[in-house]
Amino acid sequence: MRAQHPSLHPECPDLLKLGPNRFEAALRAEAVAVQEEQKATRDQYLELARQEDEQDDGKGVTRRRFFVGAAATTTALATSQFLTTQASFAATPTGTLIHVFLYGGADGLSLFAPMNDAVLQRVRPSFTLPENGSIPLDRGFGLNQSFAPLKKYLDAGQLAFIPAVSDRRLDRSHFAATDICQLGGLPAETGGMGWLTNLADKLGPGTAFRAIGIGSTLPRSLVGGGGALALNSVGSLNVNGDGKYKQATVDAIQKLFTGTNHPIEAPVKAGIDALTLASTLAQKGYTPTEGVKYTGVGNAFKELAQLIKGGANVRIATIGMGGYDTHENQGTRGGYLAGRFGELAAGMAAFFDDLGDLGANITVMVSTEFGRRVAENGGGTDHGKGGGVIVLSGKKLAGKLLGTWNGLTTLTNGDVPEYNNMFSVFGSVAQGRFGLTDAEVGQIFPRQTYTPVKIYA
Repeated sequence: MRAQHPSLHPECPDLLKLGPNRFEAALRAEAVAVQEEQKATRDQYLELARQEDEQDDGKGVTRRRFFVGAAATTTALATSQFLTTQASFAATPTGTLIHVFLYGGADGLSLFAPMNDAVLQRVRPSFTLPENGSIPLDRGFGLNQSFAPLKKYLDAGQLAFIPAVSDRRLDRSHFAATDICQLGGLPAETGGMGWLTNLADKLGPGTAFRAIGIGSTLPRSLVGGGGALALNSVGSLNVNGDGKYKQATVDAIQKLFTGTNHPIEAPVKAGIDALTLASTLAQKGYTPTEGVKYTGVGNAFKELAQLIKGGANVRIATIGMGGYDTHENQGTRGGYLAGRFGELAAGMAAFFDDLGDLGANITVMVSTEFGRRVAENGGGTDHGKGGGVIVLSGKKLAGKLLGTWNGLTTLTNGDVPEYNNMFSVFGSVAQGRFGLTDAEVGQIFPRQTYTPVKIYA
């Protein structure tokens, strides 16, 4: 016969009936005991603790702080899966920045380029944009027809393109260049902190969903800090283990850390709030606005639309899309690369169509680790520099083609020159979205010289 736990609820005298194993059952039993004790002793405990802290101020670690620290260490073993959502405070409604990263080095000149350019006609005749069929931009540029799903946003002043975006630190290695782009500089310069992590710090407190990466792992741009979530779908945010014990586990953790002045009380509340919202949204399911259909990479945008429309107060989000390393079978007038661009454009258009009026507070920025060489290699293009950045925003933009463009007369080792620094572009997009000062942007990108680029009207 199993022994009865001394603090078990009278209706549940058998310890192992509280959970699938002795550890989890004991956790829930302890929660019941703590709840009962708190009814009579909470106020007295807090007052005594306050007096002790006052008396021992300046004496180092007090007896109370020691016991609280020990309790936190023990409890962390039981709640580690739960506290990945720990950075959470009151939400602040200043909009959302979504960074889409195109892995592989997307060829910007196949998406938007100067029309009838003599250099392009000579060195990449197979991949020039057709005069008839390309969508007109500013300053003599044309846009690949694959971006036709976004034309209404282009005409409304909400879609723009920035050419010749690079940074002197970039080389032709996918891995090294991706690190630099997502960290905001060399690892030694950034301390391993992602630039979006630095941005989240500047924006201050937010909900548990303030910084999220759609996918199974966080990108480098969101590493180095606390609170960023990686999730494949809204429904994937859950407590691990047997589903029938899920709510009991959540209730137990909540009872242990509610109203006790425990150092992880706030993170636990944040985690519970995140779980509650995610569970509610998942149970309701999601039906996009009538006429909106998500396919391909659009399904990642769909998860964000569900969170944003569901009130999750997402501040920063990331989406990754691969398949842009086009050494062969590239094409611009149809073909593989045009298909990838078309999928991206359809996903972005569906997202903004779905959001409706909420899109006024959203900015999507699309970038890649590097551009491609100006000359074609026969069937595609090789690794280069001078890539392109795409901006789609509910806030009106300063034009259809932004930044500096001085032509292709003089190339840099066969590459598009760096006319627009990558991190100045990133910083300018974030600055206009969130109202940051130049000094604050400078702190997001350590050891960089920030030169604002006019992005918004």
